[in-house]
Amino acid sequence: MQLARINTPDADWRAARDHLTTIARDIVELSDGLAPDDLAGRAGVLAGLMTGRYGYRGDTEQYDDLDNANLIRVIERRRGLPVALGILWLHAARAAGWQARGINFPGHFLFALEGNSPDGKLLIVLDVFRGGVTLDRSDLRRMLRQVHGQAAEPGPKSLAAMTSRDVLLRLQVNIKSRLVMIGELQPALDCVQDMLRLAPDTAILWREAGQLHHRLDQVEGALRCYSRFLQLVPRGEAATRTREAMAELRARLN
Repeated sequence: MQLARINTPDADWRAARDHLTTIARDIVELSDGLAPDDLAGRAGVLAGLMTGRYGYRGDTEQYDDLDNANLIRVIERRRGLPVALGILWLHAARAAGWQARGINFPGHFLFALEGNSPDGKLLIVLDVFRGGVTLDRSDLRRMLRQVHGQAAEPGPKSLAAMTSRDVLLRLQVNIKSRLVMIGELQPALDCVQDMLRLAPDTAILWREAGQLHHRLDQVEGALRCYSRFLQLVPRGEAATRTREAMAELRARLN
């Protein structure tokens, strides 16, 4: 929410905060009496609240609109990207005390509920962009095929859990990409710098920051970020290209 406030200082963040409180209160009331292993019941309650009562859905008409990645605007418009909607669904599920996580599925953020039964671990995967529809293995296989262009089985890697920080970073990546797409390079750099505050040892972010400084002709900033990238990734093709970029920048200073 704080990052959303930075990007939209004119937005009513207090109303958005109050709405999150209302979601938490509502889900607690609606979840009363559900069996601990009833993941389908939990999924139904979540979908009924988030999609039915509040009308959250994916924005299929203006997918690349920056508002779709800003949590305050998503709350105002009830539309957003998969990961932005997922953050709200995670908020609701965790308010109810349920085990829930984001899934960094190739090409599409997904949401999962977890539980336990006498037979072992339970997992149900939902697509919040499509209103919380449940995805079975054949659905996931089809989605992987769309990404890879060939048959692939969903496995531990494609269904790996994301930390809360990972989810937030994925949202910020969407914002940064859209800013670059429309030529807003300084705001894109600001977005990367926000990500670095969350993940200061993520090498690729230092390289991206250096590249944006470079494109903005901010030589000292570019050299500083490139140098940090090379500390983290001293070898490989990316390191070689980064050294070449640094040599070009230093030539400007001479």
